[in-house]
Amino acid sequence: MNEQRRQILEMLAEGKITADEAGRLIDALERQRPETAPDTTPGPHPRPRYLRVVVNSTDGTGGDGASRVNVRIPLQLLRAGVRLTSLVPPQALTKINTELNRSGVPIDLTQLKQQHIEDLIEQLDGVDIDVDDIDGTVQVFCE
Repeated sequence: MNEQRRQILEMLAEGKITADEAGRLIDALERQRPETAPDTTPGPHPRPRYLRVVVNSTDGTGGDGASRVNVRIPLQLLRAGVRLTSLVPPQALTKINTELNRSGVPIDLTQLKQQHIEDLIEQLDGVDIDVDDIDGTVQVFCE
């Protein structure tokens, strides 16, 4: 029995919470972290939810010293963005594509489909980039 479940049962025994409250708390614990049986083989790798970019560097310019950037981008944002493109009028997409190309981003939003994003996210699952430099490190990975 895990520690949190034991604490809930102790609170129930001491009369601090009702049986219904204890049941709800235990249900919430099970939803948070489902227990796997010891003889069960682990399932497929969970689908990544975030793209993380971490930058640690020492400031070589004589500034405040070390700096750290830690960005966590929800992959759901990519999925939602693709769905939103279906709401944009075709004339606006053409203008957007023209401006993107002019800015050096050759993406055709009229050809962007949900499956393309899912394929991209699936490929990102295996991405783990570490860049070590004298002045710092950069990591890009999915979690």
